[in-house]
Amino acid sequence: MNRNNHSKHIALKQVKINDSFWNNICETVRNNVIPYQYLALQDKIEDAEKSYCIDNFIKAANVVSNLNNGIEVETYPVDKWYYDEKNADEKAFHGWVFQDSDVYKWIEAVGYSLQNHPDKALEAKAREYIDIICSAQLENGYLDTLYIINNRHKTFSNLKDFHELYCFGHLVEGAVSFYEATGDKKLFDAAVRFADLICDTFGKDKINGYPGHEIAELALVKLYEKTKQIKYLETASFFIEERGKTPFYFDKEQGTKTDGSSYKYNQAHMPVKMQKEALGHAVRGVYLYSAMADIAKYNNDAQLLAACKNIWNNIVNKKMYITGGIGATAEGEAFSFDYDLPNDLAYCETCASIGLIFFAQRMSELEINSQYSDIIERALYNTVLASMAEDGKSFFYVNPLEVLPIASREDSRKKHIKTVRQKWFNCACCPPNLARLVSSIGKYIYSENDNIIFVNQYIGSEIKNDKAEIKMVSDYIESGEIELHIKPKKAFTLALRIPAWCSEYEISYTDKIRNGYAFINITNDICITAAFNPKIKMIRCSNMVKYNIGKIAVTRGPIVFCIEEADNGKNLHLLKLCDKPNFIYHNGIILANGYREKADDYLYQDYKADEYEECTIKFIPYYKWANRKENEMSVYVRIK
Repeated sequence: MNRNNHSKHIALKQVKINDSFWNNICETVRNNVIPYQYLALQDKIEDAEKSYCIDNFIKAANVVSNLNNGIEVETYPVDKWYYDEKNADEKAFHGWVFQDSDVYKWIEAVGYSLQNHPDKALEAKAREYIDIICSAQLENGYLDTLYIINNRHKTFSNLKDFHELYCFGHLVEGAVSFYEATGDKKLFDAAVRFADLICDTFGKDKINGYPGHEIAELALVKLYEKTKQIKYLETASFFIEERGKTPFYFDKEQGTKTDGSSYKYNQAHMPVKMQKEALGHAVRGVYLYSAMADIAKYNNDAQLLAACKNIWNNIVNKKMYITGGIGATAEGEAFSFDYDLPNDLAYCETCASIGLIFFAQRMSELEINSQYSDIIERALYNTVLASMAEDGKSFFYVNPLEVLPIASREDSRKKHIKTVRQKWFNCACCPPNLARLVSSIGKYIYSENDNIIFVNQYIGSEIKNDKAEIKMVSDYIESGEIELHIKPKKAFTLALRIPAWCSEYEISYTDKIRNGYAFINITNDICITAAFNPKIKMIRCSNMVKYNIGKIAVTRGPIVFCIEEADNGKNLHLLKLCDKPNFIYHNGIILANGYREKADDYLYQDYKADEYEECTIKFIPYYKWANRKENEMSVYVRIK
């Protein structure tokens, strides 16, 4: 591995965003999404599914108080993935086994928001939750409300299914974010105490298990970066190295003996260095692959990096939707086989695209190659943004590429496809994940190493660090034009990503092009301009994707477009684009010449040529769909 190719994102506090496209989105998350989720976690959103999250922490805090005072505490079963008023005692844990993680992600989003937008009222709300969380921690550092409330004697007894290490991972990430924003170490110290317990519990000559749902590995690396204590990196490395070894730990835990094939769901069917294909639960997968990239970087592990590259190539070349969505099947919320990308059955969980962004960023920090930031851009501007309503008060968990409302109601195979965004979910991992990503969007714009500052995303912003002051003025989405005003503090190299979608561009200064970046040597104050022509394009799939034979998708710059019934009438499948559609772009909308095929009244008849009438087809950005009313939607359109 060439360490000269390594980089690190520029700290969030050093990045100030001012962007014509992103300002409104960031403000919506700060002013609407974060306050809305604060109420949702307390079950205060009318007609929304219950969270139970904060209620569980209050219950756990009462248990800890009673234990500390020598008061006998009842135990309850720990035998299900989900508990509610119908199947659990009112005093027991309620919700999914991973319910704790929702508030941790919310706190992480708050921390990121506070770093650039100090807000004493919001900070006080977070401290209110932090006080409740910390009061629920056991004396030995353990912190998971399911086991604290229901049965303290069964901790770490079902790593495969019950998410203690997953919740720990989100605890750490929330704690680090809030500490960096405020300097308040209360939650950070609680996270460290739990981390120390995990390091004492897992490892060689200890429990040789690993998380069923990965993310603890990422969190331990983050603690290592923050504290420089090697034990956190070693435990993260242990989880990675141990995963998938035979005899399978999950067999031992479950009292079974299997060939391990069922553990594909958990990416634990074989050692990670042998894995070449993205398999199983998509969110778990990309969280694992992100951690593998981290460990490869810090341990200088070329074999682990090779596994990351193999998996990366499998995802982006054979298992990723044009919108940056991943996870094609609702069964197991999982990756399917190569080229199996159905539009109307797509799962494309919001969390999975967010995890893909995490994986891509870590790969970009391992080697200089623009493809990783290209994928961040694709997932960010399409699937991730589509998952939130324009007012920030409803959300998609699943992000399909084709929707027929009657099918979602009547076809059991499509029950997971929602036609309108939901106020909340009892399994609510996606909304707070979205909030933490958008609140930290500044981390994805720039990265650096000793000699280079990389501009990875063209989001209007300013940075100040030891190399330079840089102000980027961006009209990237509308015109593709940017200006970079640079005041160097010492000589350095600037690297501008050339977007993969762009075949026509101009950059005012360029010294060389390498791996998708334009490199420019900076020695004096300078203004660099770049124009990336956002031409409207018709994109076809590989003909191995049988669902899209004879169809194309319309894109402009990084944005994927779609058609909706509200603009084009019912039966979108009867529309066809002309082979020369004469696209017109105006105010974010694309108009094109096309045809509507005449509907047949008879189910079967002798073959005859199809009959068409000319029409205009209207496209809107995919991220804007379902903001008007319930209606049909499709990304792919037939072409005549």
